[in-house]
Amino acid sequence: MSIAFSDNVSAAAQRDILDLQKKISTFYSGQMTDEQFRKFRLARGVYGQRQPGVQMIRIKLPYGRITADQLIRIADVSDRYATGNLHATTRQDIQLHFVKLADSPLLWAELEDAGITLKEACGNTVRNVTGSARAGVDPEEPFDISPYAQAIFEYFLRNPICQEMGRKFKISVSSSEKDSAYGYMHDIGLIARVQNGERGFKVLLGGGLGAQPFAAQTVTEFIEEDRAIPFIEAVIRVFDRYGERTKRHKARMKYLLNDIGLDEFRNRIAEEWPALKNKTLAVDTTAPSSSDQYAPRPEVSGYQLETEDTQLKHWFRTNVFEQKQVGWYGVQLRVQVGDMSSDTARALAELVKTYAADDIRVTVNQGYLLRFVRPEDLPALYAGLDALGLATPGFDTTADITTCPGTDTCNLAISSSYGITRALETMMHAEFPDIIYNNDIKIKISGCMNGCGQHSVANIGFHGSSVKNGAAVMPALQVLLGGGFNGAGEGQIGDKVVKIPTKRGPDALRLLLQDYEANSFEGEYFNDYYGRQGKSYFYALLKPLADLKLVTANDFIDWDHTEQFTTEVGVGECAGVMIDLVATTLEEAAEKLTWAHEAQAGNRPADAIYHAYNVFITGAKAALMSRDVNTNTQHGIVADFDRTFVGEDGFHTLEGEFKALVFSINKQEPSEAFAADFIAKAEQFREAVLAYRERQIALEGMPQLQELVQAQDS
Repeated sequence: MSIAFSDNVSAAAQRDILDLQKKISTFYSGQMTDEQFRKFRLARGVYGQRQPGVQMIRIKLPYGRITADQLIRIADVSDRYATGNLHATTRQDIQLHFVKLADSPLLWAELEDAGITLKEACGNTVRNVTGSARAGVDPEEPFDISPYAQAIFEYFLRNPICQEMGRKFKISVSSSEKDSAYGYMHDIGLIARVQNGERGFKVLLGGGLGAQPFAAQTVTEFIEEDRAIPFIEAVIRVFDRYGERTKRHKARMKYLLNDIGLDEFRNRIAEEWPALKNKTLAVDTTAPSSSDQYAPRPEVSGYQLETEDTQLKHWFRTNVFEQKQVGWYGVQLRVQVGDMSSDTARALAELVKTYAADDIRVTVNQGYLLRFVRPEDLPALYAGLDALGLATPGFDTTADITTCPGTDTCNLAISSSYGITRALETMMHAEFPDIIYNNDIKIKISGCMNGCGQHSVANIGFHGSSVKNGAAVMPALQVLLGGGFNGAGEGQIGDKVVKIPTKRGPDALRLLLQDYEANSFEGEYFNDYYGRQGKSYFYALLKPLADLKLVTANDFIDWDHTEQFTTEVGVGECAGVMIDLVATTLEEAAEKLTWAHEAQAGNRPADAIYHAYNVFITGAKAALMSRDVNTNTQHGIVADFDRTFVGEDGFHTLEGEFKALVFSINKQEPSEAFAADFIAKAEQFREAVLAYRERQIALEGMPQLQELVQAQDS
């Protein structure tokens, strides 16, 4: 099928689209392997879904900016090729689902006609550059970061240095020290600053989410604006040069930085500097923007909306703010789970044309921001939004939960994200109506550990999981606390606290909110309260919900479902790889070892000993899985390992030695001395299992890929 391109589609985009069409034909004819084709299409925004035979299309919107006509075009394309739904993501993209592979070139061509691209929206590339949604209208910003985010996007789009990296690379640009674009969880995060009258950025390096989240490190407190893009290029060159490629689950930049250290990373940046195309690169900030056509209106600054409508009062207080442009207002739209129908999107675009600037921003919490609204138009705009279901109060508050699509469409998801999100929001609306005024606590949910819903940087986070109870499996939630920002504005990574059946999620959130209300100090931020009380306090608070003795039939049915739960995890697409369950289990052992050390440091030897015991159990389980030995009880795991691995290099030499070691937990007082010895032996054991696994892979390759995952869009 030939594609008729309009004059609006660049030659580069036409080449990309025709190349995609050609590769699809090659793939269908059997001349291209699935793996080869996967890598190709991902870099063109075409991502395989959980459902066979259909694709998710990721539309790349730098810093979330979109015009009214572009929104209409996306809505029209969704009707024509997808389901008529527009899903806003935490990375300020819009995704369309259930698209036929053969239709993707035509869909892309229609979007390029409207100035929208799919290029490098997925795959091992520089992903969408995210930015503060309030950029340009933020009263607290030193300058508008929008042109800088746009320049970064343009500079690295189709740039040869970042087309075949070991893994994806994410960049954010924040308007102010509040870091509202979450730079601290990105490979590179820029935070706008002015120093001695000169524009520039604080630069954060090496953040990331996923199964092992890392908070970014500060590489420099200030870099001049014209050196920012060259610096990013040098970082990407280092990553491309030295980043892991064989062990793909360790291939993000956060691992490279962690391995070589910040000083060495700086040295390698300096080594790359002579090869840069540009040592400095000025960004054009003089181009006309939407704000240039709006003169200040001081006579209506501080406008107060007089109304007897309670809902309107709530909306004005939580969803509307005065911009830095005096007398103009921003309006924020709360969109549950980020989904908007095409009809709603077109109607919203007409409201924008009537009441706001032609500059909509998709927000990092899956909403939308309208700009330059006259205060006298707010009631009419509210009425129009309310008719569309887009005037719900509480934007970016505790009541406004961020979530990924979960098992609705994603291959990696373990349990339903949408269902638990709706359940939690319903509970809060009924029991905590004033929660729409709480901007301190942010709740984020992901369908699996990989973190597209950004659960690791939530004050209260959940990710989908599962738990066995007898022969059956039930959907579960891993509860994380203490991520996001504390009272000092510092970004933090959340702690894993406890895993509970997913149907008990509302009970868990209720307990957390009630406890915070009852016991926090006046004005105390949630993260500060969490830090004061400590992880053990919250574990004890929520532990009764993890008790499986009193499960009901309902616990085995996921939210939004009626059938009994089963785990059906597919193959992840972002990395183009599968990760075996052995590797994942060994990561669990590492996590338990960390807990053992933490308990030891906290003078809790009994807890430390038991964590170390679980290191032995988990490590032995991983080793047995690598031999395809089925595992069941902990005693059975120990006995089977003792028998199977006797004489194996690095392990015990006589049968019974391993069993005696592990079960010495029951023959010793939980003293500090025993804890120290037991932890040390557990650590040695885990290292021995890792060494064994590496030898096995070197000799046999991956014996069997299991059903777990690594790396997503986060």
